Amino acid sequence: MKISRVQATYLPGIPIEPPPFLSGPLRARAVIVQIETDTGLVGYGMTGEPQFQSIVEFVNNQARELLLGEDPLLHERIGYRMLRTYNNRYQTGVWSQGLSAIDIALWDIKGKAFGLPVWRLLGGAHSQVPAYVTFGEPSYDQEGLAKAAAYWVQQGFRMLKMVVGVRGSSEGASASVRGGGLAQFESLLGQTSEPEVDAARVAAVREAVGPDVKIMVDANYLLPQHQALRLCKLIEPLNITWFEEPVYGNDPLLLAELRRATTIPITAGQNEGSRYRHREFLLNGSVDILQPNVTYVGGYTEAAKVAGMAQAFNLPIANGGGWPLHNMHLQAGMANGSFVEFHYRFWQIYKALMQPFPAPVDGWITMPETPGVGLEPKPGAIEAYSVA
Repeated sequence: MKISRVQATYLPGIPIEPPPFLSGPLRARAVIVQIETDTGLVGYGMTGEPQFQSIVEFVNNQARELLLGEDPLLHERIGYRMLRTYNNRYQTGVWSQGLSAIDIALWDIKGKAFGLPVWRLLGGAHSQVPAYVTFGEPSYDQEGLAKAAAYWVQQGFRMLKMVVGVRGSSEGASASVRGGGLAQFESLLGQTSEPEVDAARVAAVREAVGPDVKIMVDANYLLPQHQALRLCKLIEPLNITWFEEPVYGNDPLLLAELRRATTIPITAGQNEGSRYRHREFLLNGSVDILQPNVTYVGGYTEAAKVAGMAQAFNLPIANGGGWPLHNMHLQAGMANGSFVEFHYRFWQIYKALMQPFPAPVDGWITMPETPGVGLEPKPGAIEAYSVA
């Protein structure tokens, strides 16, 4: 079996429904990579912000040349050849995201070739994985945030994540969904909120959902250290499950310092582009939970290596950064896998673009037995949402 066709496509016009109690219409963006073989098998991989068009350029005008004619089952060989050819200094960014989408597509082909889902090929540790919903847009006012939290509990979720560290507005939320996600907030970047304001919002959510629902907070690495620490001290009594990427730049030393100063578990890693960056978190004692995301770190091949390193440090991994229906295979496959993030925006991207669509029930996702990743584009969807 040989690779016969490689095509990356930028999808800037994916329609999504606005979050509960917020207005729309909204659009989201993604890159999809299709890899075809001479046997007729086709694999699909996806990745996201921020450098969409550069990723497409890399896949179509550089990586394609190396991939054509290769055996798609030899993902370790292909990844190493790509590294030596295009990234021998091991930088990240466009390279990591392009490789991620390619590697996911290769694993999709491998699963289809062997008649097994990717989570079984990765190890098959868990047939079900717990799911949480990221619902807490900064555009909600405090009352709306509490109302949205109660809504998701009514939908069966027992774990909720909300954004902290950013002053919100409805304009800002729309820009974040259109322009690249919660981590960007293009119109709000640098406008960090006061810790007391965030603490009051977290307290409102806790009051709305009661003591038994898990609450996670995510600063999208926007806070200076002193504000992150102040916020930790204010919300520690609220039984927070974790504080995700609290400090600017995911600085491993600052994360470690913050971790020693708070009882709230610290998580990070969703946007990191290699196992070497994750190694820094482990060696510096920066996190309680590591968060490799298969759409950014280099696909399943690299993410499995990150998970193995975390096992050596007796740490779990969890999904942060969205793309749940790809990342659930990693969490289910690895013995130290845990939570899958149903980030509202990414959840809506899947609903618009892909089929079939497994969804969590009562806060759990049952892993499918469909060979490969188990997702195929809806007929005509790529053409409808793409640009030339």
